[in-house]
Amino acid sequence: MPPMNTPSSSKTTHSAKRLRRTAPVLAAGAALALALTGCTKLDTTSPSTVRKDGAEAKAADQGKFGTVDCRKAKCVALTFDAGPSENTPELLKILKEKDVHATFFTLGKNHIEKYPELVKQMDAEGHEVASHTWSHKILTKIDAKEARRELERPNDAIEKLIGKKPTLMRPPQGRTNDDINKLSKELGLSEILWSVTAKDYTTNDSKLIEKRVLDQTERDGIILLHDIYKGTVPAVPGVIDGLKKRGYVFVTVPQLLAPGKAEPGKVYR
Repeated sequence: MPPMNTPSSSKTTHSAKRLRRTAPVLAAGAALALALTGCTKLDTTSPSTVRKDGAEAKAADQGKFGTVDCRKAKCVALTFDAGPSENTPELLKILKEKDVHATFFTLGKNHIEKYPELVKQMDAEGHEVASHTWSHKILTKIDAKEARRELERPNDAIEKLIGKKPTLMRPPQGRTNDDINKLSKELGLSEILWSVTAKDYTTNDSKLIEKRVLDQTERDGIILLHDIYKGTVPAVPGVIDGLKKRGYVFVTVPQLLAPGKAEPGKVYR
């Protein structure tokens, strides 16, 4: 399906090819902005805005998400969608060796339920465990009851595994609207989009994936990758090393926003 464009160039949504080797309903996220609900446009909030808004937070709260102060450091957030998968153990090994923490937007069906120990490992090793829905249905194309199930099921599954519900959610293909916004708020979820995509669902060329990330990344970048694809995990060491050489510090999404904090029902990029 060709890309969908909204009247604003900063609010475009791209369709993606179906994810390989997983359920037919699964499609890769490839949107950089939001769809429309009628004539209502949804705005996204940048990490720098969240940090500015949270600047008056009490000193005791400012270290909540770690020691890195992204108001001063050149921070970026490495995020992975649609796992865990058979590739995730190697990815976690790389991240541990490189001393990098990432944010995992995990998928329920055939992923969380298939690899529960990997979800536990993500949390135990300091990564942020977030939701990418249960079965990757496009939330704006299903009814309210089904959308609620898509968001509640991974919340419950993750809580059973690590003792806490996720507070962050990435909508499949980045598609959201006012109704999903309200539902997310009710469920205590903030929606996280991205500013960098390697489109790793289109290629297994690890060097190309690495180049795309390095070419696009700037300060406060939220990098979208998928640990379900063959070429992605081998590209990660080069991405990390290349960005570290440029002075970037890798943090989780909550760390990127600190001392501010993502609010349920709002959309961030």
